[in-house]
Amino acid sequence: MECFPKINLLLTFLLALNSLLFYGIDAEVQHHDFVVQETPVKRLCVAHNIITVNGQFPGPTIEVKNGDTIIINVVNQARYNVTLHWATVYGALIIRPKENTSYPFAMPKREIPLILGEWWDRNPIDVVREATRTGGSPNISDAFTINGQPGDLYNCSHKETTVIPVKAGETNLLRFINAALNNELFVAIANHKMTVVATDASYTKPFTTSVLMLAPGQTTDVLVTMDQPLSRYYIAARAYASAKNVAFDNTTTTAILEYDCGCAQPAPPPPPIFPALPAYNDTAAVSAFNAGIKSPSSVEVPGPVDENLFFTVGLGLFDCPKGKTCEGPNNSRFAASMNNVSFVFPGVTSLLQAHYHRLPGVFTTDFPAVPPVAFDYTAENVSSSLSQPVEGTKVYKLKYGSVVQLVLQGTNIVTGENHPIHIHGYDFYILAEGFGNFNPAKDNAKFNLVDPPMRNTVGVPVNGWAVIRFVANNPGIWLMHCHLDVHITWGLAMAFLVENGEAELQSLESPPLDLPAC
Repeated sequence: MECFPKINLLLTFLLALNSLLFYGIDAEVQHHDFVVQETPVKRLCVAHNIITVNGQFPGPTIEVKNGDTIIINVVNQARYNVTLHWATVYGALIIRPKENTSYPFAMPKREIPLILGEWWDRNPIDVVREATRTGGSPNISDAFTINGQPGDLYNCSHKETTVIPVKAGETNLLRFINAALNNELFVAIANHKMTVVATDASYTKPFTTSVLMLAPGQTTDVLVTMDQPLSRYYIAARAYASAKNVAFDNTTTTAILEYDCGCAQPAPPPPPIFPALPAYNDTAAVSAFNAGIKSPSSVEVPGPVDENLFFTVGLGLFDCPKGKTCEGPNNSRFAASMNNVSFVFPGVTSLLQAHYHRLPGVFTTDFPAVPPVAFDYTAENVSSSLSQPVEGTKVYKLKYGSVVQLVLQGTNIVTGENHPIHIHGYDFYILAEGFGNFNPAKDNAKFNLVDPPMRNTVGVPVNGWAVIRFVANNPGIWLMHCHLDVHITWGLAMAFLVENGEAELQSLESPPLDLPAC
């Protein structure tokens, strides 16, 4: 919830990466100034104003070392309240190892951020507002982008296509970031294999693949060796669209890996070679990619479990208000929920503010630990009586230090879909994923308790489930939601209230004295 003034707000962020408010011997303090403003940008033959940081699209890249502190002064000169998170307002945050330490792999020749995004020929805010008004799905994007450019396959885009010059024989680290609002994306590079070495800012056991899949908000770092004949090769991305009979942006964005031959290039240069990308609904490719992601070595999975939770996640429908026309199925409004609760964001007071000041009436602490009704969650024809969730601002309380195991169960109400679920303030281990209804009698045996991957966003497979585990050691109120932006606007969210601990640094800090009032 944003409750900041719209104009000329000066806001300071302090981020201590993996080292909360701790200034290590080799740590540095970086200062950055961000001006959020409207900037005219032209794509697909159309120019209009978009919201940018410092007039840049994408925004500035911040490069730091693990343990550094970043102080960002932000002035909002745009027409809207903003968070530095999505829409056209995004940029790369690159975290490198501490001084005198190194990557757990050979040092790459170069590091190249590649930010995947979307482009609308309309104001994205208007797209969201229209969908909210009508209760229907938002208009699909008009293009995907790589580093802000759609690429060769779109109108008026060829000259500005992102080109990455490389040299034969070198190994480079490509840092892929999905900054899209509503699309999970497949990525491939023509004739080149990619070795995955990190996801969501955690190292992984290296594994080689020809295709990646990133949900919104996810990151994947890959090593790529330039071992092909001197030529030009497309990096291409297109949607993974798992929901049946739902419109999606079926276009493909491209960038170009261009080998430097040390000679004069022919004019015009040869057309780039195109990679093989999975079909838009290739769930098997997604499962195979996810199965390859593991921690670099054995880990101590937290246990024993104190909180065994089971949350259903999926879509639903609300009745259309009397006298109005809605654009959901059968004149309904689209909804989404967890455990049949469709989350309602507070209108005035933020959750954290209400918690800290013990203000009543903003939220309740009765979010259910299990679904209120058990049913065949992934059946082909789920009863329509189960389609209408209950609206509420409910949180689930966790004791400080408790070990939480959470089963996220997808449902086939309205339609099944891959849901990328993200928890603010936490990384977690993904113990297992599967299809159908989770059955502890047989599925507990599938848990990876040796080297499960650590992530901050987990894809709950279409008509399937995922199991995650984490320690509730970060006090406060933390939103858990689907990283498809349209689903959070429909209510696919909840929040954990993590209570204070007893020792030093185990309690929620006081708000800064200069925090702007809502």
